[in-house]
Amino acid sequence: MKAFVITALALLSASAQAHVVLDPPEAAAGSSYRAAFRIGHGCNGAATTVVIVTLPAGLRGAKPSPKPGWTLTTTRRPLKSPYESHGKPVTDELAEVRWTANTPADFLQDDWFDEFVIRAGLPAEPGVLWFPVRQLCTQGEWHWAELPSPETPTPRAPAAKLTVTPAAPAPHAH
Repeated sequence: MKAFVITALALLSASAQAHVVLDPPEAAAGSSYRAAFRIGHGCNGAATTVVIVTLPAGLRGAKPSPKPGWTLTTTRRPLKSPYESHGKPVTDELAEVRWTANTPADFLQDDWFDEFVIRAGLPAEPGVLWFPVRQLCTQGEWHWAELPSPETPTPRAPAAKLTVTPAAPAPHAH
């Protein structure tokens, strides 16, 4: 029985690491957040060549980080409610970020892991944000976009999840 429990825990641990995860997985509402999307494997042994992250609405001032050896492209979408930042109107927001490996030497091999980073201001309200991530490989792809549901509480290819926690109370002044 003990061997069964150890084997089951090892399998659960392996499956928990088998998808794109955010590091850190939670952050305070209204804070500036550094989202590191950790790619832990390729596609059934094939190297990763493209990573595409779709951002949920409501992130403010999102900016991706370039990676040496990868071409960075972005897509923007209009805001439903424009706002002002540093005295300038903001009418659109980052919708999608795509990193594409420049050469085979830059591919993210299946045996390696790497992080693809975006910085953004989080919404003022706590909740859960989901980031679909598409991972293209030399052979095959993963579309990490499934959300948990009552029918599928643990999806096979889950979207990256960020838990936005309540903002920390302001420090007490004396």
